[in-house]
Amino acid sequence: MMEHARYTWYTMNITYIDNPSDLLVWCNKLREYDWFAIDTEFMREKTYYPQLCLIQIATVDEAVCIDPFGIDDLGPLLELLYDPNMLKVLHAARQDLEIFHVMRGTPPVPVFDTMLSATLLGHGDQIGYGALVKETLGVELDKAQTRTDWSRRPLSAEQLAYAIDDVRYLVQVYQKQHEALGKNGRLAWLADDFAALSAPGLYINQPEEAWLRIKGVHFLKGVQLAVAQQLAAWREQQAQQTDRPRRWVLKDEVIFDMAKQMPASLERLGRIRGLDKSMLERHGKHLLDLIEQGKQCPRESWPQLEQPVRLSADQEALVDAMMAMVRLRAIEQQVSVQTLAPRREVEKLLRADNDSILLHGWRAQLVGHDLQRLLRGELQLRVDEGQLNVYSVLP
Repeated sequence: MMEHARYTWYTMNITYIDNPSDLLVWCNKLREYDWFAIDTEFMREKTYYPQLCLIQIATVDEAVCIDPFGIDDLGPLLELLYDPNMLKVLHAARQDLEIFHVMRGTPPVPVFDTMLSATLLGHGDQIGYGALVKETLGVELDKAQTRTDWSRRPLSAEQLAYAIDDVRYLVQVYQKQHEALGKNGRLAWLADDFAALSAPGLYINQPEEAWLRIKGVHFLKGVQLAVAQQLAAWREQQAQQTDRPRRWVLKDEVIFDMAKQMPASLERLGRIRGLDKSMLERHGKHLLDLIEQGKQCPRESWPQLEQPVRLSADQEALVDAMMAMVRLRAIEQQVSVQTLAPRREVEKLLRADNDSILLHGWRAQLVGHDLQRLLRGELQLRVDEGQLNVYSVLP
């Protein structure tokens, strides 16, 4: 296996693969490496599941565009994607990993997400790929193909160049990040975050939980939520079975109005604004059955919206003090406050909630344990000549 190559500028060879034999040959070459960068282009405007249109892969020596439309069996590539000894480098990995989860029932492992690692290198939260490439490499990417239809063939030279840029520079970004994280001892910090990206449960949409995604659901109460749960679960199942977008089955506002009004007849159901006539004719009676099932749901089984925990004025003041310490640590470590310790996680810590991310991994070492010491009175905040500092309280 090749070691992590030292960062260099190079002219990359680009290959287009659209048949099984060429794919097999190239995958055999890819086995010489222990990591590669990968990105995908997909469409899902007319489907529930993402439609894979193009796969881009780059090593330190070569980049390829793999056209899945001409290849019935991606097995040789999937074998490498799911090789536990081969690292897959992505940016904002979740949508790409979802595609492979749909294909194999589980996402690839292991992975390295350059968007997540950027937060530990002073780039802030949720940085886009183009911005990261510019900040890291000084390269301005062409955005002309951002809204392209990747399902149409043939793909133009401009489209392929745009697609390749998503991995050719990703290789270089990863090399720089790997080097920087290694120098400051942070390579292992995001291991849990990367592992979480490969958890199959992250990509499974349970129909029973679909009601939580309905726009305006917080305006529904009591039995209305039970009705919304029934309707949203049915919509989710229909969308999955027919591979159609949720909104093509039933729009959020239609489900909301049905849950709020709870019509008991086809005539009343037909008055729901936005309910398609063909939907009413095909599924009207079943929709009424679902509404009735929700209405008959026992009170103790009604779904409950998570209510925000209200802190007292004294607790809010404590959280403010804790956030002051978080900001100090964030400045010291050159990470963003939101990445290090979001306020909601600080509030969990105040409430002694063991589920807080501040009690685990690198966050616990950087700030979590010290926040607990602050709450116990073992540390104090003090202003010295206009500068906020943290001191130990001597026994």
